[in-house]
Amino acid sequence: MNAHVRPADPKKLIKGATGDWEIVIGLEIHAQVTSNAKLFSGSSTAFGGEPNAHVSLVDAAMPGMLPVINEECVRQAVRTGLGLNAQINKRSVFDRKNYFYPDLPQGYQISQYKHPVVGEGEIAVDLSPTEQISVGIERLHLEQDAGKSMHDQHPTMSFVDLNRSGVALMEIVSKPDLRSADEAKAYVSKLRTILRYIGSCDGDMEKGNLRADVNVSVRKPGAPFGTRCEIKNVNSIRFIGQSIEVEARRQIAILEDGGTIDQETRLYDPGKGETRSLRSKEEAHDYRYFPDPDLLPLEFDDAFVAELKAQLPELPDAKKGRFIAQYGLSPYDASVLVAEREQADYFEAVAKGRDGKAAANWVINELFGRLNKEGKDVSDSPVSAAQLGGLVDLIGEGVISGKIAKDLFEIVWTEGGDPREIVEARGMKQVTDTGAIEKAVDEIIAANPDKVEQVKAKPTMLGWFVGQAMKASGGKANPQALNEILKKKLGIE
Repeated sequence: MNAHVRPADPKKLIKGATGDWEIVIGLEIHAQVTSNAKLFSGSSTAFGGEPNAHVSLVDAAMPGMLPVINEECVRQAVRTGLGLNAQINKRSVFDRKNYFYPDLPQGYQISQYKHPVVGEGEIAVDLSPTEQISVGIERLHLEQDAGKSMHDQHPTMSFVDLNRSGVALMEIVSKPDLRSADEAKAYVSKLRTILRYIGSCDGDMEKGNLRADVNVSVRKPGAPFGTRCEIKNVNSIRFIGQSIEVEARRQIAILEDGGTIDQETRLYDPGKGETRSLRSKEEAHDYRYFPDPDLLPLEFDDAFVAELKAQLPELPDAKKGRFIAQYGLSPYDASVLVAEREQADYFEAVAKGRDGKAAANWVINELFGRLNKEGKDVSDSPVSAAQLGGLVDLIGEGVISGKIAKDLFEIVWTEGGDPREIVEARGMKQVTDTGAIEKAVDEIIAANPDKVEQVKAKPTMLGWFVGQAMKASGGKANPQALNEILKKKLGIE
């Protein structure tokens, strides 16, 4: 759906003094390509080396050094394009983008301009279990990263670390299809999930491996697009949301005061909760793009694309659809499980040959809940998929109740071990022997004649008897059997 024909959603409008305003957002995501070597040199891309330890003569722009394209980076860009349902351009051109900055040793960046490797695509973004939007992708191109200026190493001088110089980036440009901070955050989360599934970018925003330039403008609903401002290098999903809210309100305040918006580049300051001007349009760079004379056009054939397509893993949308169909999951539960590939794999290992809904319930509520609380990932889980599957089996077979299962989960989490052996060794089986349950029920009824009278008038009081009988059995009475015996004894239908 094109941006300009998407009707304004009243729930997403911002109330101003002169009426409602609509935010229009487009994002440029810079994703560091997962590869061992840089885009045009053999230097390592490993994070965290000593300053200038991963720098070849090409990265340092020594005279006469020529770039050589890294085929793996091209493969990663094409894989990503396929994951974004995008047009793959079998011929693309590398251009020089000229600007001068201390951490750009060549005095230009090798990028792609008019002929990118990947053209238009789109991704589906879930905003809630019932609301989904389609976000258009304008293009994806390959380019090299710059180095890093360090201003805190010396009282009077700035240092330059070129370890990042020449590292491959994919710039993924969205169409201006987003209409709220929440939509933008959901879009970046979804894009990050796709990149991680494909393995083309690890999405680690703390290391700067995924960062966003956020274009924000405001307009009255139905009016033409307003003048946009670009917020540079936002490096967390939370800050992307905050910067949009702050910038939209700043623009609305100016327009409602009768002012105009200057097209400019701004920075978001999370500490102060404001954006501030970095450079205005008057000083905007004329990048003087031209095809890089050291690099031939990048060309590949259908077979190259077909091979990469055949190797793609099952992507999040397809996996979500399959989880709903195969395991009978709700769209919400399926979305939670496919958000990370490791989570989806863990769930499938638990669900294999078992009740999918029960498996999802335990994985999402108990396991993910506990992992979140302790700040752990699925990969660090003390409870393996086999152990959790064993626990789900014991509930399904009626060996333990849901309540006992929670105690058992706690034991497996802290001490490890095989769930079935733990239940045997510690006598945790639920009591399904109706004779033993009847005996406990008879004693409770005999000791509480007043409650017996009350329950006949008010059947909801049955819960009190269930609680007492559970207590008497140490939580081991089979809840179903217990309920049936109590109803029979108390004469409740």
